[in-house]
Amino acid sequence: MDEKPTEVLTIVELAAYLKIPKSTLYKLVREGKIPSQKIGRHWRFRKGAIDHWLEETRASPVQEEIDNG
Repeated sequence: MDEKPTEVLTIVELAAYLKIPKSTLYKLVREGKIPSQKIGRHWRFRKGAIDHWLEETRASPVQEEIDNG
């Protein structure tokens, strides 16, 4: 039972964490480009999933350049 609870962020908290406008974040959610979960009328984001998504999206352009190299 030493497991930490998963940190869940609101849209405002995630926008601050990513340093992007809320409108951009809503667009990413609407397009299904960011891991998210809707609970009632509110969007929630698991910080671990967001960190993983950031690593994957950061790596994508580099891999694309290597493949097109």
